[in-house]
Amino acid sequence: MPENKNHQEEPLEQEEQVLPEETDNAPPADGGDKKSKKKEKASKKKDEKSEADLLAENYAELNDKYLRLMAEYDNFRKRSQKERDDIYPSATATAVGKFLPVLDNFERAAAFPHADDDFGKGFDLIYQSFKEVLTGLGVEEVGEVGEAFDPNFHNAVMHIEDEALGENVVSQVLQKGYRIGEKIVRYAMVQTAN
Repeated sequence: MPENKNHQEEPLEQEEQVLPEETDNAPPADGGDKKSKKKEKASKKKDEKSEADLLAENYAELNDKYLRLMAEYDNFRKRSQKERDDIYPSATATAVGKFLPVLDNFERAAAFPHADDDFGKGFDLIYQSFKEVLTGLGVEEVGEVGEAFDPNFHNAVMHIEDEALGENVVSQVLQKGYRIGEKIVRYAMVQTAN
């Protein structure tokens, strides 16, 4: 039986060895808990500040994105409005440009005498009606004899020297020009003097 006692003592020794190791890891009884609690509070305050800073940064970032998005939308809206405003005059100018050869033919035909007065009156009424429709669309004639030559409205195809006319003046209109507002539909084909 003495062997049994020895056998039982060994496990006790092992337990004694484990207990001192556990007590070494325990916090000191001299107030170390208070210091660690203060450190935890300080780190929580830093975490709170950093969270507040993060929230402020996120807010600033989102606000910046919002302002940029609003500016982009405003630019898009203005650009779209400008495009819409430009489409109507461009479309009208294109359509009017297709009818100008017909108007030129009416003017050429009106220059010739008509054998029948009723036919001539009917022709003139149709011609005047056509011109009224163009006027209603805002179409204006460009290029009159005697006005100063302007390359923004006139296309000079001939040049003459004539002392009776002023310098750089339209002496003859070969083909009338037309414009809608500031948009030129067709330049006036003119002869210039001096």
